[in-house]
Amino acid sequence: MASDPIDQLSFEAALAELETIVRSLEQGSEPLDASIELYQRGDRLKRHCEARLAAAQERIEQIRLGPDGSPAGTAPFDVD
Repeated sequence: MASDPIDQLSFEAALAELETIVRSLEQGSEPLDASIELYQRGDRLKRHCEARLAAAQERIEQIRLGPDGSPAGTAPFDVD
């Protein structure tokens, strides 16, 4: 299991590690203390992934222009 500082992990690396932790916990092959440590790291990884997703969502918001052409706020990014 990686012990890299979570705040330095990319979204993809954090998600991959989180998936590995979930599989390990589901198998139940770890001793209790190790399972608790894995769960705690998994929780921190989950919060890191959520924060990275929220930051990405903010970056893809579009600026709305008012009738005079000046910025009037933001609108969610429309995929369609």
